[in-house]
Amino acid sequence: MNNVKLRLGLFCGAAAITLLAFGSPARAANEIQPEPNAGIAKTWWQPQRNVWTPVGWKNHFFRFNVIYNGTVVGQPHIERRRRMETARWYKDSVQLTFTPSADGQVSFGPELLPVETIDSEKHDLPNLLARIPPRVIPPAYELSDGPDRGLGLQSWDPEHETPVLRTHWPISKDFWSTTMGGIVLQQEVFGHIPGARDVETGIEPLYAWIRLSVTHVDELKAPEKYSFIVHIGNVNIARHRVNNLTVYPDLAHYQRELTPEKFTENGKSGYRFLEDDGRVRLVALPAEAGVHAYLLRELCPLNEGMIYGSKEYYLRVTLPAKNGAHADLLLPMIPGARADVDAEMKLGFEGALAESDRYWSIKPETAATIDTPEPLVNKAVEYSRKYSELIAEKNPFTGDYSFHLGSWYYDVLWASSCVPRVYAIFDTLGYHKEGAKYLEIFRKNQGSVKPPGPAYPQHPGYYSTPKNLTAIDWLSDHGEILKAVCRHALLSRDQDFIARWQDSIIKGIEFITDSRKITGHDGVVGLMPPAVSTDRIVVTQEIKSDAACYEGLMAAVELLREIRHPRAEEFAQAAEDYKAAFQKAYRAAAEKMPMWTDAEGRKHRLAPASLSPGGDLFHHFYLDSGPMNLIGAGLMDADDPLMRSMVKFFREGPNTKLHDPRGLFAQRPILIHEVSSAQIKGGHMEYSWQLGDRQRWLEGMYGMMTGGMSDQTYIQCEHRNNIWGIVRHHIVEDVVTSVIDDRIEDGTLHLLRLMPKAWVKSDYLTRFEKIVTSFGPVTLRFKLTDGDRNLDVEYKPDYREQPSRVVLHVPPIDGLERVTVNGRMSSTQPGGTLGIR
Repeated sequence: MNNVKLRLGLFCGAAAITLLAFGSPARAANEIQPEPNAGIAKTWWQPQRNVWTPVGWKNHFFRFNVIYNGTVVGQPHIERRRRMETARWYKDSVQLTFTPSADGQVSFGPELLPVETIDSEKHDLPNLLARIPPRVIPPAYELSDGPDRGLGLQSWDPEHETPVLRTHWPISKDFWSTTMGGIVLQQEVFGHIPGARDVETGIEPLYAWIRLSVTHVDELKAPEKYSFIVHIGNVNIARHRVNNLTVYPDLAHYQRELTPEKFTENGKSGYRFLEDDGRVRLVALPAEAGVHAYLLRELCPLNEGMIYGSKEYYLRVTLPAKNGAHADLLLPMIPGARADVDAEMKLGFEGALAESDRYWSIKPETAATIDTPEPLVNKAVEYSRKYSELIAEKNPFTGDYSFHLGSWYYDVLWASSCVPRVYAIFDTLGYHKEGAKYLEIFRKNQGSVKPPGPAYPQHPGYYSTPKNLTAIDWLSDHGEILKAVCRHALLSRDQDFIARWQDSIIKGIEFITDSRKITGHDGVVGLMPPAVSTDRIVVTQEIKSDAACYEGLMAAVELLREIRHPRAEEFAQAAEDYKAAFQKAYRAAAEKMPMWTDAEGRKHRLAPASLSPGGDLFHHFYLDSGPMNLIGAGLMDADDPLMRSMVKFFREGPNTKLHDPRGLFAQRPILIHEVSSAQIKGGHMEYSWQLGDRQRWLEGMYGMMTGGMSDQTYIQCEHRNNIWGIVRHHIVEDVVTSVIDDRIEDGTLHLLRLMPKAWVKSDYLTRFEKIVTSFGPVTLRFKLTDGDRNLDVEYKPDYREQPSRVVLHVPPIDGLERVTVNGRMSSTQPGGTLGIR
């Protein structure tokens, strides 16, 4: 057995090395690259591993997570952060593990250990329980060490607005035996609450409906039947950055005794698994005779001090080899009262799904549409919005709505990473009301937390994450929240929102202006004093703090000017002084920075990470939260020599020679396909955006969609192959910016500026409809006509404010001779521009 395990470990270790590889980090300057598209970008990386995907209900306090192999996890209290608000549900965690089985017997994963079981269909359980031989519990192992190597086959059901997650098992040969397959099995999972409406308390009964089915039977050779072995246990899979999805078999047994109750309806049999207090943990809905069987076995832990005699509970679901054969399970997140669960059960899978479809189909009249020839792009946009409401909560104790950074690991609020979803996803796509509610928590709690630096007093204007949701306080949160509030106001033009928030915004600005006057610290006076601004938890004058606070201040000035606030110009002058002070201090600090040598022997200067002691040029945050953030913030221009040096450093500098593609994210950072080797997000892409570098811009946009997102479920990760259940705003923001850009030039709207050629086809009408800009909603539809010599564009703005210019950028498509806008034809050249009205 040890030799088998060793060989399996060596095989999967080699696979892991391959799957973690990013490809060549640097490329020759004169190397001609094809323009990126989704198909090309998928070749840059190996398939994503260890994916988990949330399933549930908008803004519910809890959510299910489905692992790539179909394992369903319901964990209302997630141990990593140990939020005291959820501690009462600690022992209500549940994990259903689904194992296809040709012979209906239980095997224990990669250990290949036989299992002694009692079959409820054949034996009297109470009399035989004492005679069950116990089994040995193996040590912890990584889930990806199994035969699937951490790779799943999943998809969303395209026929439903409800997120219905499907996991597929094409079985050519049963791994654990010599039985030949010839059948395809499927699991479907979706979330539902009674009444299928918006949550009111946040803790309404939440159910996972699960259907197990046969979707294909081979006509040449197939079994007569096939089984799923469903283990009903505790959550025993831990999420780690180092060993992602580690299985602890000694924690697999359910934390309380369960009693199976067999029941019959209309001649069909099912099971309720009951807690000792009578609540229902799981229901196997009635099915034909022989479909459901209850299995039980005892545990025998190896380690001293563990509980002997604990039981493991299994449900065997056996399906005939017929297309469409299925059986349904109903899993409450929290064990429910029998009457409540029975009421949900009476809806049935189809009834609950129909209710859910009606709910998920509701859209505001202002909702945008993005439809390109690339399904990956369309789904990335669609699910970024859906996930933003799934990975969020209404707190039952405070009534507050809040984002979470992640669905299963980061079940808390990192404001800097989360609040941009409001303007970049919800507002841009026309879901203003839906996004606005996630901001109110910051107005309510403004001034309640002391800023995370010793020089700061508590200030009534400081925006922060409330303590019940805090992971680590970042000073940059203040600037990001202020920006999100003002951007939402500018895009939504919601006068009630503006009136409600106006005083809060003024106090937020005053926190920045007052803080810049603070003296007696070891940083540069006139900037934000040293504070914690990243997960390094180091008090330093990190440039991320100034980048975020300056950008928030500028957004506030824009809003105040828009509403003609009497202090608008006062704060505009403060912003101008802030920028001048920062640039002076930053350039002075840069003169003291070390030099690095490029491949041609030229010397370049590094840019500072901080303006006080404590900066780290070798930490991965040097890319993710460092100098590159200054461009988007407006504190530095992309064509500044110092910024050009930094981009070159991350693309081809000395770190690229030290980068180990087998290693983890915590290395000296580099750009790989314009994606950070550490945290896969797009905050550094403003460099290519500002310079109009199509190739690099598209490489980064597609790099995030293929390197940092599952192409099966469209969920995103923090680090490649690691820490899933994340949704970031960058993908939607970058997809829209490629086609409709109201930020690159004040007062001007640019169309198709960085659009990929893959989105311009003769057989496909690409649609960007009702996209919200600072000028108002804009609709753009286009396709090639006349043998690809003409670009036919329909442009329909609904201006609230007329831009001074509208510039259409002609795609660099060979053979393109003309552009027709709203029926008006103009001769042009590929790569040129055209002014339109």
